[in-house]
Amino acid sequence: MAGMDAAQQTPLPVGYRVLANHDISHQLAQRPDIAAALGGTPAQWHVRDVADGNLNSVFLVEGPNGGVCVKQSLPWVRVAKDDWPLSVERAFFESAYMQRTEPFALGLAPRLLHFDASLRMIVMERLRPHTILRQALIAGVQHPLAARAVAEFAASTLFHTSDIANPFERKADDVALFCKNHALQRITVDLVFIDPYTHNTRNRYVSPHLNAWARALREDGALKSAVARHRNNYLSKPQALLHGDLHSGSVMVTQDDTRVIDGEFAWVGPIGFDTGNFIGNLLLSWFAKASHRTDAQKRDAYRDWIAQQVQDFWQHFHDRFLAHWQGWRGPSDGYPASHFDPDADTTELRALKAEYLEDVWADTLAFAAIEMVRRCIGFAQVADFSSIQDPALRARVQAPALALARDMLVNPHHYRTVQTLLRSLTRHDLLRPDSTLPHQDELSHA
Repeated sequence: MAGMDAAQQTPLPVGYRVLANHDISHQLAQRPDIAAALGGTPAQWHVRDVADGNLNSVFLVEGPNGGVCVKQSLPWVRVAKDDWPLSVERAFFESAYMQRTEPFALGLAPRLLHFDASLRMIVMERLRPHTILRQALIAGVQHPLAARAVAEFAASTLFHTSDIANPFERKADDVALFCKNHALQRITVDLVFIDPYTHNTRNRYVSPHLNAWARALREDGALKSAVARHRNNYLSKPQALLHGDLHSGSVMVTQDDTRVIDGEFAWVGPIGFDTGNFIGNLLLSWFAKASHRTDAQKRDAYRDWIAQQVQDFWQHFHDRFLAHWQGWRGPSDGYPASHFDPDADTTELRALKAEYLEDVWADTLAFAAIEMVRRCIGFAQVADFSSIQDPALRARVQAPALALARDMLVNPHHYRTVQTLLRSLTRHDLLRPDSTLPHQDELSHA
């Protein structure tokens, strides 16, 4: 934790203070455009604290004419406060990410309305009547447009911030800006890539039920070598501007609208980190559904639907990324038109595109697996599992997710396509709710 603390002891901006409910209306009233959008007077505005994450304050403000969402970064992790100090600069990077990707987000993210640099406060479009995708998955509600919409968002934002669609100078500006997002990148490096493979008091696995599994992961040299390669890949492959935390908890949905939120972990890195995070969380939802012991037919049908969403997400991302590439006529130093005429769909250019996306799939697979491990063993558990009240039952549905994740990392050649990944789900789904946990040695042979 020393590295994390050292990276996050940064001075607060001049004028910064933690806002409470009664402060919000006063702050918004100073913005005529926002006040007009809310309508009425500040006394008529209703402010509600809705924060449920680890890092920020979030308020919904409703006026006679409309609403906004206000988000402020706090100088600590909410669940730990003074025991875990945290730079408030993440609000700056989230607002910068929203501005940079807005032209490419295609209406799939909330609009940024205002950023207050002193208070590190973001005011954005209020989404209504949206719900968090993760909550919908837990409830067993289908949103058939969501996976494809997230794929569209990812394909467009990642393509248009990559070397394919930018001169190196523009790309270098992104690197120079977002490489300073130290505090949240320290969280990513530690909580995603390091802590789950060490004996760390922040880890939150189900004990004693998964003690043997956690120990096996810590002692698995082949697994840790694979994680090390991909950790280095994350740190040294500035491919495009990442959302950095693209999972089912960062997506808000209705039946006909999808929005990606919470880009505070923005970082220039490998494209597969974003796509892998989203797929990894869908897979976790698939495994968690095995805990539902009533109405097995309905449960299995919903699991089949989740698996289909994994395929739809990857296929749509793949196809849309290629479509953006095929239609690109702007500057590019990665694949310049002087070398590769975009109007001439040559065998060589098709081969380069296929090779590029095969590499993205390899990264996607690895980062999906790393996300699955950390969500079962690490600090930030997901509600898909934590909502399972029986700890033994929770462990029994997490164990096969760990087994699959381990195999994805150590034997990636078994998973060259999304179809082979999905076919492996039932093979790794060895531990039904009435099963017993395997001996730790079986982790290496599952």
